[in-house]
Amino acid sequence: MKFAYADPPYIGQARRHYRCEEIDHEALISMLRDRYCDGWALSCSSPTLGQLLRWCPSEVRVGAWCKSFCAFKRGVRPAYAWEPVIFYGGRNPINGHAAKIPPKNGKQITPKDFIVEPITLKKGLVGAKPPKVCRWILDLLNVQYGDVVDDLFPGTGVMGRIAKEITG
Repeated sequence: MKFAYADPPYIGQARRHYRCEEIDHEALISMLRDRYCDGWALSCSSPTLGQLLRWCPSEVRVGAWCKSFCAFKRGVRPAYAWEPVIFYGGRNPINGHAAKIPPKNGKQITPKDFIVEPITLKKGLVGAKPPKVCRWILDLLNVQYGDVVDDLFPGTGVMGRIAKEITG
């Protein structure tokens, strides 16, 4: 199966954090829908979630990366301590197995739609995802050995490395 992960500069943040042009998120979601029918995931910010969901198919779900340690900004209340991950499709469990997770006592094990993990620091790129968050996103899609995962905005390359560990 073929999947995609997109972690673009969030709406309104491209020039500020990355010195690049704004990403056309509507076009990005359209491309994900057209080219990645097996499944895809898109990281975004909580203030723009509603805008992005308008462009998504109705079957998407939203996962939450809850940050046990996050950056606090002066004058911002409450703190931005979670990030949405919009995800679509993915592989349904086969023979009672989720991605690389064996059943426990004969019962299905499936990932939760949230993860609690601190932010990364000093990775050279604002918004770099921790490896555990990358594994969780791939588990949401049930990525398995032999699949293809296209990391559309590779940044630090962590998602590509984690995907390679899973897919071979």
